Amino acid sequence: MAGKGISKTLVWILMGLLILGLGGFGVTNLSGSVRSVGSVGETEIGINEYARALQNQIRALESQLGAPVSFAQAQEAGIDAAVLSQLVAVTALEEETRRLGISIGDGNLRERITQLDAFRGVSGDFDREAYRFALEQAGTSEAEFENDLRAQEASTILQNAVLGGVSVPDAYTDSLLNFLAEERDITWAVLDQDDLEAGVPVPTDQDLRAYHEANPAEFTIPETKRLTYAWMTPDMIIDTVEVEESILRDAYEDRIEEYVQPERRLVERLAFGDADSATAALDRITGGDTTFEALVEERGLELADIDLGDVRKVELEAAGDAVFAAEAGDVVGPLDSPIGPALFRVNAILAARETTFEQALPDLRDEIAADRARRVVDSQIESVDDLLAGGATIEDLASETEMQLGTIDWHEGVSDDIAAYSAFRQAAVAITSEDYPDVMQLEDGGIFAMRLDEVVPPTLQPLDQVRAEVEEAWQRNAVEEALNAQVQAQAARLTEGTPFDELGMTAQSASGLTRRGSQADVPAELSETVFGMAKGDVELIQGGGRVFVLRLDEVRKPDTSEADLAVLRQSIQAQTASSMAQDLYQILANDIRTRAGIELNQQALNAVHSNFQ
Repeated sequence: MAGKGISKTLVWILMGLLILGLGGFGVTNLSGSVRSVGSVGETEIGINEYARALQNQIRALESQLGAPVSFAQAQEAGIDAAVLSQLVAVTALEEETRRLGISIGDGNLRERITQLDAFRGVSGDFDREAYRFALEQAGTSEAEFENDLRAQEASTILQNAVLGGVSVPDAYTDSLLNFLAEERDITWAVLDQDDLEAGVPVPTDQDLRAYHEANPAEFTIPETKRLTYAWMTPDMIIDTVEVEESILRDAYEDRIEEYVQPERRLVERLAFGDADSATAALDRITGGDTTFEALVEERGLELADIDLGDVRKVELEAAGDAVFAAEAGDVVGPLDSPIGPALFRVNAILAARETTFEQALPDLRDEIAADRARRVVDSQIESVDDLLAGGATIEDLASETEMQLGTIDWHEGVSDDIAAYSAFRQAAVAITSEDYPDVMQLEDGGIFAMRLDEVVPPTLQPLDQVRAEVEEAWQRNAVEEALNAQVQAQAARLTEGTPFDELGMTAQSASGLTRRGSQADVPAELSETVFGMAKGDVELIQGGGRVFVLRLDEVRKPDTSEADLAVLRQSIQAQTASSMAQDLYQILANDIRTRAGIELNQQALNAVHSNFQ
């Protein structure tokens, strides 16, 4: 039963391309004699199909990031490769259905098309004109779309045949459920340097030298790239950007509704069929027989249904004067409204607000100047590229342009100055001594170019330079070791069941711990250890200059009659079946590709890519 339900859902998850391209509005067909970017056996991967899928994924990434994504950035993120891989997998299934002669009839195809929401008109039924318009906007013909949909439906039949029988053995599900839901009760105490009976140890110079030599990784600077760079950001030049007063005044006028807001009211409106009904309702409120909220509820409505939000007087038309003359909390009416006689309740009075041009000027100037500065920086890219192509060095860029020169010893963890930009850090990771400097962009619209001067191997810092850090680390370790030795004798008594307080320890306890998640009051340091212990065990856990004394008091098997465990069991079955189905799907796709063979047309792929650049 579970297998059948999962397979229907999984079919569309695995395909992922039911109406490939309907989201790609604005894409035009690529002209020319080349029709495909490749094929699996005799089934082609259409060039327009690939272009639409690629644009859809780029737009999805832009939506996720909230910023435009260039094709170069999309390639760096592997979007083009992922789209092509997905289309190859889909085409492999279509090739197999072609080879086996699997198809659907015209009647089934017609039914599938008429069920798609994208093609419904205002009545909610299939609309032929909406169908034609949607396909036209997606850059595909009816024949092309119907052939694609027919192939996808046939592929679904094949997938159902392969995945429909997937089920998970009960023994496997029970084992995972017991592992995840088994409950444990614990008691623990936390000891630090204040609990040391012998006091805090003090290191000698020999102790520090020995610790420094024994723990070189703690005091070693990782491999470092010594970089020289030139960069320019909008902030660097914003003070040099002039903005004419006329431009500032135009911007102020364009946004006048933001800066000059008239008096408004937060209003609710309850409409009635006639004025007499509205008057009777108001009389009930003023007479204390009911409340405005109760009237709303009597009508089968909620306050959200009648809320007008904040409104200006003009927006209330004939009711404006009376509503704006009322005080907060008043109910007035009946008053004419576009939906009939109504009672209006005033929830709050929002005073008029005006920001003068002079008051808005600093923000307007900063905003427009920043935009101009970004455009100035962006306009420098081509000239800087030309300089680099002509043999200019990074130092030349700083002397011949407004770019500023800098150097940095960079390694993972350095995030100061230019290294605060993720674009720079990514470039610093990738750069080699063989790379030719080119212009790259920063997240704020800035640009930079850099050169790798030297790779400095990992370097152990001398003791004299890191003496304070070594002393702190030594003392922390020494405290842990001393506490550990101090508690060892008491641990045996705790194992026998002696209460913590009898041994002078302040204890805490928690019950019902499971592997499904931690409890807020249980230190994270204990979580991993708890589930490797047997009932009655005591463990000492060192870390951060402290020692945790942990005892496992009880282990309980899960109560499978609990509702949440029934849900967990279903989730385990669903996730496991999904994983098994995906493995079977991958095996099937790989087998088809191996038998049918894959051919890719790199020239056609390059032609598509050039349209995105």
